[in-house]
Amino acid sequence: MYARDHALIATPLGAIRVDGDDRRITGIRIGAEGAAAAGASTAVRMAAEQLEQWFAGERQDFALPLEPMSTPRGETLRAGLVAVPYGETMSYGALARQLGSAPRAIGQLCARNPFPVVVPCHRVLAGGGALGNYSGGEGPITKRWLLDHERRHAGGTLL
Repeated sequence: MYARDHALIATPLGAIRVDGDDRRITGIRIGAEGAAAAGASTAVRMAAEQLEQWFAGERQDFALPLEPMSTPRGETLRAGLVAVPYGETMSYGALARQLGSAPRAIGQLCARNPFPVVVPCHRVLAGGGALGNYSGGEGPITKRWLLDHERRHAGGTLL
């Protein structure tokens, strides 16, 4: 059994909490409260560092050991969501068609995403380009900020 750990980092969206242990990240929460904490475990420190780089516009992809989904199909859908390119968006329907799934399944994947920013559900929009919902932070306000941030930094040199 691995000891649970967390980091709490300051971002333009407020504090973000990263939970995990030495082996993997178990959750990320936008809008957490508490004192800043660096984390002691390898995976948690690595996630905090990569999130800080992303918010600084220095990173567009994450290389983190995330807690696995409960099914192989869930892993496939999550991988498809992660593959939506930085600075770009896709509709729930288009992503569902690409992955051989249903828009409702993609919506539920996004709504239950325990790794906001790292698993970029903010890049998935409602039909017709409407912003749609977002389960992290302040909902659609946070989603808009994340999309605008990526668009500002998409042209630069990123990791």
